[in-house]
Amino acid sequence: MPPPPQAQGRPQFLVVGHVVQDLLTPEEGGPWRLGGTVAYASCLARRLGLRTAVFTAAAADLPLRELLPDIESTVVPSPFATRIRNVYSDGRRHQYMPHRAVSLTAQHLPEEWRRTPIVLLGPVAAEIDESLAGCFAGSLVGACAQGWLREIDADARVRPVPPARWQAEPILRHARALFVSDEDLLLEKTPAALHKWSELVETVAFTRGERGAEIWHGGAWRHIDAFPARAVELTGAGDVFAAAFLIRLGECGDVWEATRFASCAASFVVEGEGTSAIPNREQIEVRLREHPEIVCQPA
Repeated sequence: MPPPPQAQGRPQFLVVGHVVQDLLTPEEGGPWRLGGTVAYASCLARRLGLRTAVFTAAAADLPLRELLPDIESTVVPSPFATRIRNVYSDGRRHQYMPHRAVSLTAQHLPEEWRRTPIVLLGPVAAEIDESLAGCFAGSLVGACAQGWLREIDADARVRPVPPARWQAEPILRHARALFVSDEDLLLEKTPAALHKWSELVETVAFTRGERGAEIWHGGAWRHIDAFPARAVELTGAGDVFAAAFLIRLGECGDVWEATRFASCAASFVVEGEGTSAIPNREQIEVRLREHPEIVCQPA
């Protein structure tokens, strides 16, 4: 397999993981829109004014430069792009993954991108090789747990992986923050998993949708309420939270200010379909001023 074209220059924010074709109908050849952590996080970073790039894998006919304008990309060739169908029932999301792109390794990562200041590892199907996590010495690295906490059944349904089966240490020893959603964990497994991961990484953000988020940092948990939002679709909120948190942390160095900024940013994305409602900085700052009462509190 030939290497993909090498991008020029160094971005300020890099997302690593599969772009996703979110299927909108049960038919395999039906309409779709771009999704996955890569799409939501890179759009947020770009709208916040950062030079943004993605390292991903997809089929040659996926028009990524049109779908993610003004965002640089290195795309590893794959027979398929990853495809996911989301089905919502009983207040929860059920996912199916009929196709998965090839895995990502350090081999095709542009050398200049290894010095990107902020990096988000955002797998959707355990596609990020452990070697990639160690490529960003000196970077502010965050990891989204979702892609390591799922497996695909023979019927293409995505099911949760028990947290104990994820060998997290090789990834988290290179990361400053771990992001995990209540959708990624079985309820009875959550306390033990969060405790284990809090011993491996400086900050753990456990996002819970309209119930806000719990943040581990400095030896204690704090809670932040969700910002008010007119929810249309829940997909992408955790990805936007992760990207916004890392960006603001890189700017101010304060975990609790970064948490508040991230929670506010995430409240926008649920107000529209796909990436259509991802906010810019001015929108976030206005909503922050409108809700001074929403701050991190001791859990």
